[in-house]
Amino acid sequence: MSVGARLTELGIELPAVAAPVAAYVPAVVHGGLVYTSGQLPFADGALPATGKVGAGVSADDAKAYARTCALNALAAAADAAGGLEKIAGVLRLGGFVASDPSFTGQPGVINGASEVLGEIFGDAGKHARAAVGVPVLPLDSPVEVEVTFILA
Repeated sequence: MSVGARLTELGIELPAVAAPVAAYVPAVVHGGLVYTSGQLPFADGALPATGKVGAGVSADDAKAYARTCALNALAAAADAAGGLEKIAGVLRLGGFVASDPSFTGQPGVINGASEVLGEIFGDAGKHARAAVGVPVLPLDSPVEVEVTFILA
């Protein structure tokens, strides 16, 4: 099944590629891979929440934001690669969670990104990963995700 058909089956519509908030491009193609820049959970051009997970932002909400980040990353990768069907799978995912010092559930938050990529790509969506707690992210976003995709 094509990636586009799988997205339709899942009822997922990819967002427009988020505009960079600084001096970078959303994704770069190199050597059979697409590297995305860190993607924030922009929806309709705005962050759905700001703040720290574990202090004002719930882990469940942050997990949903990580899912949005992954879909934003897929949109950026498809745009850079010349189309969604050029994306064959996922190699690595890096997830960053703006965390209250007492919050230790970063892996569960970043599962929001990993799970949606698994739903979309099946076995080709299995990937290496890091889930890191940080004190602050750009624009006070609670979550940021970067993904390395494999080209078809």
